[in-house]
Parts: sequence; C-alpha cells; structure tokens
Amino acid sequence: MATHLITGAGSGIGAAVTRRLRERGDDLVLLARDAGRAKELAALHPGSRTLVGDLGNPDRLSWAFGQQPMPERLDSLLHIAGVVELGRIGELTPKSWHFQLNANLVAPAELTRLLLPQLRVAQGHVVFVNSGAGLAAHAEWGAYAASKHGLKALADSLRHEEHGNGVRVTSVYPGRTASPMQAKVHQQEGKEYDASRWMDPESVATTILLALDLPRDAEINDLTVRPGR
Repeated sequence: MATHLITGAGSGIGAAVTRRLRERGDDLVLLARDAGRAKELAALHPGSRTLVGDLGNPDRLSWAFGQQPMPERLDSLLHIAGVVELGRIGELTPKSWHFQLNANLVAPAELTRLLLPQLRVAQGHVVFVNSGAGLAAHAEWGAYAASKHGLKALADSLRHEEHGNGVRVTSVYPGRTASPMQAKVHQQEGKEYDASRWMDPESVATTILLALDLPRDAEINDLTVRPGR
C-alpha cells in the first residue's frame, strides 16, 4: 500500500486525486492549514490521516511538523494546493506578491525539503501541479505566473538533484479547470463562470495518476493538459 501526502485535497483537482487514491486503498496524509480544516478533510475523505501546516506561513512548517507524528516513508508528495490574486503590476502590493509566492512556491519548496528523507527511503515521486501560467504570463497574471514559473524552476532543479536517489519529479500544467479556484478567477476577471467550458478535475486527476503509476523504467518530467472543447 502506497503512502501519499497531498496538499489541496479539499476541492478541485486535489479532491479528485484524493478520492481516486483512496478508492484504490492507498494510505493518504492530507495537509490542512489548521485543526478546523483538518476535521473537514477527515470527514470529506474518511480513513485519511491529516497533518496540520499552513502553506501561507512556510516559516512555521518545520515547527508545526515537529509537534505531530510524521509518516516514516512517502511514495509520493503531491503539491496541488494553490492561490491566485489577479492584478496589474502597477497595482499589486507586496502583500499580494507574498501571499502568492508563499503559498505557490516557498511553501512547496519547504514542504519538499522537510519530507525529502521520507521520499528518499521510498524512492518516491514529487508531483507539482503547476499551471499554464507557469509556461506563459499574461496581463494581470504577473504575480501568479511568477510564482508558477518559480515552481517550474524548483521542480527542474529538484529532478536533477534527486535523480541519483531514485526520486522522480513531475510537473503537470493544467489549463483552466472547473473548480472553486476557477470560479474565483472569473469573479476577479468580471466574467460569468460556466463550469461546462472547462476541464473536469477528474480528467486532470487521470493525468496525475498516469505519472504516478508509470513503471520505474520511465519518468514523465512535464505534462501539459488543456481543455478539449
């Protein structure tokens, strides 16, 4: 039975991946920002364990993990959580930059650092769910795209550094996906949200499981997924 630590399990792609892994009997550890959210995730995904740590405050992750039992090995670390706040470069404040960089880049880096020993033991797999914005930046997406471009650099460097330890690293770049996050983006853009226009989170979950389940003689480094309609 494989053990996976998942961020963003509460909704969208993260919830879909968590359901799929739970249905096949894998052992799941779900990261929650606080004790209240941990209870919600435990109710949403029965049988899963929870670990409390706030991605918005990466400086405190090490301390938080020191107060809780940690898994001894990890077959995968799935970075799926993310935040977005649109705005023009001339209007974005440092608070907005820190909000997105901390949650989307610094916290995944720190989480990976803290869990590398467990990943090395299992010769595990780190999956970064990035974004199309991690490959190309557009107007009003500057801070978010910067965080996601940085996440690509983190994944690429980690892949080179950990190859000799048997740790695989995959970046997945989904296009627009029907989720609460996408609804928030449309609200910020001032557009009407129609979930039927975008990918189902289950479709993106399928691509993530494809990368996880690939035989050990191969590795998917980068995987781009776009709406098919």
